Amino acid sequence: MYKGSDKICELMSREEDAIQIISRFGLEMGVGEQTIAEVCEAHDVHTPTFLAIVNYKVFHQRVVPADIDIPTLQRYLHNAHTYFLEFRLPRLRRALIEAIIPADPTTKIPGLILRCYDEFVDEIRTHIEHENAGLFDEHEHDDQRITDKLTEIKNLIIKYYPSPVTDNPSPITYQLISVMSDLWHTEHDFADHCAIEDDILRPALTKTQPHSHRRHLQPETEELSDREKDVLIQVVHGLSNKEIADVLCISMHTVVSHRKHITAKLNIHSTAGLTVYAIVNHLVDINNLE
Repeated sequence: MYKGSDKICELMSREEDAIQIISRFGLEMGVGEQTIAEVCEAHDVHTPTFLAIVNYKVFHQRVVPADIDIPTLQRYLHNAHTYFLEFRLPRLRRALIEAIIPADPTTKIPGLILRCYDEFVDEIRTHIEHENAGLFDEHEHDDQRITDKLTEIKNLIIKYYPSPVTDNPSPITYQLISVMSDLWHTEHDFADHCAIEDDILRPALTKTQPHSHRRHLQPETEELSDREKDVLIQVVHGLSNKEIADVLCISMHTVVSHRKHITAKLNIHSTAGLTVYAIVNHLVDINNLE
């Protein structure tokens, strides 16, 4: 475990996440041979809170709420929000466009993947707005859904992106590999961000024992039934639940039930992702889609 007497330069050179952590506390480079405590005190950062975040990220050590200074932790989380919304997510979107748009211009799949990404960003923005307003209970179950969306984007690229067939990797291939790496880092960074809220901020605010942060296993993909495929086709064509019920001569309750089963089986939560699945599995003709 890192202590206040350890040199902060050694922390920064050894731990991959350390540079990100110090920036979110408002600390900068050029630390010389100073200790963690000296740098924190010079920048009015509560040292035990800084160490709590560092040791949580590096060693997954949970802390006691009494060790946490709420304003310092809130500053850290606010700076993380700014980083996600103003730097990482826009930069990742630009990189994604550069990597996937040069695909076969006759296919709509790259555009659908980009739409999935935009839906993911909207989810994060709403999540962060609630955090900034202190509405933690309203999105208590959102964290996993948001990371699921990022996993979904990765899977759409891995399974369905129409890469060109060449003997040697092209610059576009290298760009795509770089984007996939960025998606992984973003997923892990955001999951850690949510874990810090759940395991450190919430207990510090409520003065209760921290909840364990559980990572849910992704369900295995199952084969859709014929009726579920029928419903999926209508969803992809933009029909409402009532319209689907009328077309297929079933109740709205049955439509809703089928849609839940489709999402659970495919682990795809967005219409754009379902559209990609339907196109690739020849359930719909891409030329007949709006």
